[in-house]
Amino acid sequence: MNLENAVAIVTGSSSGVGAATVKLLATKGCRVVVNYSRSAAAAEDVATECEKLGTEVLLCQADVSKDEDCQRLVDEAMKKWGRLDALVNNAGTTKFVSHRDLSGLDKEDFLQIYAVNVVGPYQMSRAAEKPLRQSGDAAIVNIASVAGIKGVGSSIAYATSKAGLITMTYSLARVLGPEIRVNTICPGFIQGKWLEEGIGAEGYQMAKKATEQRAPLGKTCTAESVAESIDFFIAGASIVTGETLILDGGNHLN
Repeated sequence: MNLENAVAIVTGSSSGVGAATVKLLATKGCRVVVNYSRSAAAAEDVATECEKLGTEVLLCQADVSKDEDCQRLVDEAMKKWGRLDALVNNAGTTKFVSHRDLSGLDKEDFLQIYAVNVVGPYQMSRAAEKPLRQSGDAAIVNIASVAGIKGVGSSIAYATSKAGLITMTYSLARVLGPEIRVNTICPGFIQGKWLEEGIGAEGYQMAKKATEQRAPLGKTCTAESVAESIDFFIAGASIVTGETLILDGGNHLN
């Protein structure tokens, strides 16, 4: 896909992987929708940075767990530019609970995490289907996690939600072709405030060091390195759909 003047929606793009993704796409001339649920000030800063990179930006509040918000997000992009070429389902949530603590999660925790991590991407994909098909060479990239493959991560609810997103990718890839490619990225440990705040500064540093020592490449993900792979699935990978890409420096090999 030629990203010059293309249009991409990146959900949850006020920080982290989402913010890094819209900035990278902006450097390539892609017009971007910066989406946020609650972090308006941070999203405005990201939008400003993208504009400074020379692209057009639409800033849009929407909660992907709400179907009407998903439809409005797509509608506003279409109203502004009349086209949509890529969708990155990046918005996600979790609850940090030890996997051994089965009493630490209840039904409402599962429902909330699934609403954002699984139902949200489905609703966004459904809302975006028609304009993406009209593009003719479109891409959906779902941001899952190695948690969905290995059953690890911040909580059992989170891991199972990401496993559901991976499986949904296979289903969507079958039905949305040939106009739309659908792929999943599964990052491992991602450096940043989200994880540090979730497990605490000391636990974060210990986990980072241990993960880097296990990984053949001796590295853990950054938001920018994940964004590079998202860009690959959008702008390249023209013959790839229904694929799951693990980003963990080879840690899964051990």
